Amino acid sequence: MAQLVVSSNSMGALKAIVRNGRLILDEPTDLPEGSEVEVALVTEEADPELLADLDASADDEKAGRLVDMKDVLARLGSTP
Repeated sequence: MAQLVVSSNSMGALKAIVRNGRLILDEPTDLPEGSEVEVALVTEEADPELLADLDASADDEKAGRLVDMKDVLARLGSTP
């Protein structure tokens, strides 16, 4: 099984399917019209550890266990 990872500066992974040789997103995005994205196909055979990490990260996102990078950077830049 392969997983499609679409990345941009403001989004996480998105699911897509292939129809007639085209990638069709399975969910809406809030990317601005004309945004460029980088697409990487990850297969279990090629990199099972990366695929497991991506699945775990998606689970963390769904469970609300992620911290926004802007918040982390703001805390790193502040003094106690």
